Amino acid sequence: MKPVMAAGQTPVGPLLQAFFIDYLYGQKRASVRTVESYRDTFRLLLQFLRQTTDKEPSMLHTLDMDAPAILSFLDHLERQRNNQAQSRNVRLAAVHSFFRMVAIRDPASVGVATRVLAIPVKRTDKRLVGYLTRKEMNALLNAHELSQWAGRRDHALLLTLYNTGARVSEITGLQRSQVQFGSKSFVQFKGKGRKERAVPLWSSTSRTLRAWFEELNSEARYRAATAFPNARGGALSRDGVAYILQQAVERGATTCPSLAKKRVTPHLIRHTSGMHLLQAGVDITVIALWLGHESTQTTHGYVEADLAMKEKALRKTASAGQKTKRFQADDELLRFLTSL
Repeated sequence: MKPVMAAGQTPVGPLLQAFFIDYLYGQKRASVRTVESYRDTFRLLLQFLRQTTDKEPSMLHTLDMDAPAILSFLDHLERQRNNQAQSRNVRLAAVHSFFRMVAIRDPASVGVATRVLAIPVKRTDKRLVGYLTRKEMNALLNAHELSQWAGRRDHALLLTLYNTGARVSEITGLQRSQVQFGSKSFVQFKGKGRKERAVPLWSSTSRTLRAWFEELNSEARYRAATAFPNARGGALSRDGVAYILQQAVERGATTCPSLAKKRVTPHLIRHTSGMHLLQAGVDITVIALWLGHESTQTTHGYVEADLAMKEKALRKTASAGQKTKRFQADDELLRFLTSL
C-alpha cells in the first residue's frame, strides 16, 4: 500500500517535472515562449527559496512554497530585482498555473495550493499606447546605409516590421517561405496562441523584400531559410533587433530630434503600425486581425490614445478666453467628499 504523505510534505521536484513535461508540453501543448517564461520563473523562485530556507531545490516540499513564501518571493522581485508590477504578475501567473495542477494531482497539498491560488494579481496603471509619428517613422526608415549589406538588411527588416506590425519573435523567426510574392503579396505569420494570419504587403515592402531575398540567394552562406540572418547566417536574436533599432534611432535623430526623446523598441513599432492604420481610417476589427490580437478590446487602446491626443488639442483651443466654473458644495459632508 502506497504511504500517504503528510499535508504539504510532497516533494516539489517530481511535481515540477510533471508540470513541465506532462502538463505544459503534453496536455496544454504550451508554446516555447510560455515554457521558457515559466522555466525562468521557477529558476528565480527555487534560488530564492534556497537562500531563505537553506534547502537545496531538490529537497523542497510543497509546504516550503506556501502563500507566505510566494508573497515574500514576489516582494523580493519588486524590491531587490526592481521588477514592475507587470513582471510580478507574469511570475505569479506561472506559480498559479503550477498550483492548479498540484491541486488536482496531489490531494495532500490542496490546502497549500488553495492559499497560493488566493494570492491576487497586483493592479497596474493603464498607460496610453505610445507610438511614433509618421515623420519619426520615416526618419527611422531612411536612417540606413543602403550601400552596405547590413544597411540593406536593416532597412528591409524595419520596413517589414512597420508594414506588418509583427511581434519581435515573429520577425526573428520569419522564414522566406512565409513571404508570398504576386499580384497580392503577403506574409503568413503563426503568432501568439498559435493563431495564423496573413498580412498584406505594400508594393514598396514587396519590392524591397524581393530584392533582399535575391541578394541572400546569391551568397552560399545566406541560403538558409531565415529572412533576416545575422552576419554568420543564423537567425537574429531579440537583442540583435533591438540593437539595430537603436542604431537607426541614433542616426534618425539627426534629422528628427524628437526621436531622441522616446524609448523606441520593436514593440513600439508594432503600436505605431496599429495607430497609423487607425488614423488612416482602417476599421478596428481589421486592425485586430492585422496585428493578431485576441480581441478588439486590446486594439481599442489605439482609439483611446488617439482620442486623448484630440482632447489635449481641444483643451488648448476651446477654453481660451473663457472663465471656468467650479462646483461649490453647500453642505459640510459634501465639502468633505469634494476634498478627497
